[in-house]
Amino acid sequence: MENASLIFAFGPFRLTSTVVTTWGILLVFVLVCGLASRLFSVERPGLVQTALEGLVLGIESAIEAVLPNCGRMLLPFVGTLWLFVAAANLTGLVPGLHGPTGNLSTTAALAFLVFLSVHWYGIRSEGLKGYLRHYLSPSPILLPFHLLGELSRTVALAVRLFGNIMSLEMAALLVLLVAGLLVPIPLLMLHIVEALVQAYIFGMLALIYIAGGVQSHEPPASSKEPPLKGNVK
Repeated sequence: MENASLIFAFGPFRLTSTVVTTWGILLVFVLVCGLASRLFSVERPGLVQTALEGLVLGIESAIEAVLPNCGRMLLPFVGTLWLFVAAANLTGLVPGLHGPTGNLSTTAALAFLVFLSVHWYGIRSEGLKGYLRHYLSPSPILLPFHLLGELSRTVALAVRLFGNIMSLEMAALLVLLVAGLLVPIPLLMLHIVEALVQAYIFGMLALIYIAGGVQSHEPPASSKEPPLKGNVK
């Protein structure tokens, strides 16, 4: 069951509530970034600016813990992924709305982006031939298993987030139907915590997959070279 209702259809083109909600989240992100670039000041940072800078530094530190020296390079993708999934998960708290991540098409699209990013950063690290060579290591016989592993983990990434968010919203609905408004605050807190945890896990899995692609030809431990060529310092 997917939390999406058809709003408009014209031939093969279908506009659903999930798409509209996703566009709304992206629009909020664009507006916040636009206001931040105009209102924030280096000389006089306010409370909101300090909080946002702390969030960005926290995400960069989490990336550095997995892939040292690659924080700034991976921050735009991984950071945006984390923030979008968190916002999409929390959208289910708004009356009348369902989180886009409760729809399998959204999580499949996110998982596909992660799939592409793994190969993009892997090729950027070792070059096309060098990166593709690891699919034949240690033996060309293992090529089908490597390809199957790439496919299965992408599918698992999509289905896992979809199943968790959909079940979370359904459980919240059932509890409210049974208990009425007797337990709104504990249920609300549980939803917030679970939504943030699922966003963190999705982003961390994406980061681990990217790290696996980047380190497929990682130099020996004694080498001082960073895992990515051309890292932003």
